Amino acid sequence: MFTYFLFVIPPFLLGLYAQWKVKSSFAAMSKVPARMSGATAARRLLDAGGLQSVGIEQVPGQLSDHYDPRAKVLRLSSDVYNEKSMAALGVACHEAGHAFQDAKHYAPLVIRNLAVPAANFGSGIGATLLVAGAFLAMKPLMWIGVILFSAVVFFQVVNLPVEFDASNRARAHLVEYGLISAQEERYVAKVLNAAALTYVAATLQSIMTLAYYLMILLNRRD
Repeated sequence: MFTYFLFVIPPFLLGLYAQWKVKSSFAAMSKVPARMSGATAARRLLDAGGLQSVGIEQVPGQLSDHYDPRAKVLRLSSDVYNEKSMAALGVACHEAGHAFQDAKHYAPLVIRNLAVPAANFGSGIGATLLVAGAFLAMKPLMWIGVILFSAVVFFQVVNLPVEFDASNRARAHLVEYGLISAQEERYVAKVLNAAALTYVAATLQSIMTLAYYLMILLNRRD
């Protein structure tokens, strides 16, 4: 049990810190006014980049923002959609960055989208098969569980450059298209850098969990 905590607790704590950092950064930058709402900024960004066909919708929830590559729609939470703040601009235009990636067939995004079904399946059943294999003393079943869970790790690793690139595109385009000044870019960066930490934490957590599973499997006697 101590070994499990040694593998899992550090990235778990980093994840908690990252979530706190995102919420506190968003709250702080929500107090820094912007000239337009997140939805307006994203619309202008998309239009200026030739993506007039990409829609923008308001969805419930807090920080539930995402880009749907199948529907070609940005879905923004109410705060981000309506609020005229640097926090709203940063989040909205980060999601617009994913639309630019999609339009340009950005390779890591394509790979990530293809990996989603395997990652969803592996996260749900991988650990179950590992435990079942250990209980039934069936090492092949344990191996199947570990292999399935590795799809989660693959997804998280591929997701890192996708998210970092979307943030970089957002920051660059916001200034390039005159939606914010170069001096205001640092406010947007605070929100996006905090969000980046959550992706790092999720990746580290999946890697350490897989490492723990492998340690159990490789140290288990037949």
